[in-house]
Amino acid sequence: MAYATNTTIAALAERIRSAKRVLVTTHQKPDGDAMGSVLAVVRAARAVGVAAEGWLVGPCEGNLLSFAGDDPVVLVEPRNPTMPHGAFDLAVVVDTGAWAQLEILAPWLRAMAPNVVGLDHHARGDEVASERVVEVRRGSCTALLVDLVDALGVPLSHGGDARGRGSIAEALYLGLATDTGWFRFSNARAAEFALAARLVEAGVDKDAMYQLIEQSSSAARVKLQGCALSSLAFVRDGSIAVMRLTTADFEATGASIEEGSGIVNMPMEIALVRASVLAVEDAAAGVVKLSFRSKPAGPDGGFIDVNELAARFGGGGHVHAAGARLKGTLDEVVARVRAAVER
Repeated sequence: MAYATNTTIAALAERIRSAKRVLVTTHQKPDGDAMGSVLAVVRAARAVGVAAEGWLVGPCEGNLLSFAGDDPVVLVEPRNPTMPHGAFDLAVVVDTGAWAQLEILAPWLRAMAPNVVGLDHHARGDEVASERVVEVRRGSCTALLVDLVDALGVPLSHGGDARGRGSIAEALYLGLATDTGWFRFSNARAAEFALAARLVEAGVDKDAMYQLIEQSSSAARVKLQGCALSSLAFVRDGSIAVMRLTTADFEATGASIEEGSGIVNMPMEIALVRASVLAVEDAAAGVVKLSFRSKPAGPDGGFIDVNELAARFGGGGHVHAAGARLKGTLDEVVARVRAAVER
């Protein structure tokens, strides 16, 4: 069966409203959209009197976990995972529909199969959720979830303090802003700007959120950026940039794996570069994480679909932002990527 919508937002809202205890989860190593999506569903469900918990398989990037506040969120350690306990009668999977991105919780989710629902905005996925809504034209998963919140009849400002912290609107904006590159990427269309305005009207402090997420890096992260840039190489006549980060780079700088987030975008400042690839070695797990980014269509109308490129390595994502995880050494994986790019 194709990965596509097979139900309605209204039906999913009713399933949540009818549940007694809901588990909300997303892909491993949640980014801003994944974190915001989980928090938005947890807060909306609790607002209508349904017990809800967020389950996140770490690590979490930067300051994202701070947005959870007092929400019931469980952070699962991948190397020593804790499985969900207690009686959940519904699981909601957001911002992914791929088993490969749900590896840790997959056995539990498979056992829950009839009671797993999903909301996603990616083009590829598996039969994770028995009922799902997939909207690839949304700039973020949270841009889709605003429809769910509206269907539940919950105000976007619900739960927020005087500065909007802890509100549903804050969670939605977290995903929207980060997945659109703070409204710089091609997925920031008129609808996304209109939603942003609505969320700001609901009390979101956009300046405080930007500072917390984008202007609170450690010195170690900046040093890590230097390591990545020192590895910078070009293929396809300079149109594609390839960088790598080794375990030794993380040890030398003192940076954590999650502090590598966003570094893949740096070569995109170069005029000739149309796409960028970052390969990050995780020797402990025996895998290499690949991040792909590309620019929107140029004057000639051409662009690089990194979703298709990532799919060659068992990954996926969006046309201009995707990722994959491969087993093997860093040299082996980078060689495979360069060969695929050259073809």
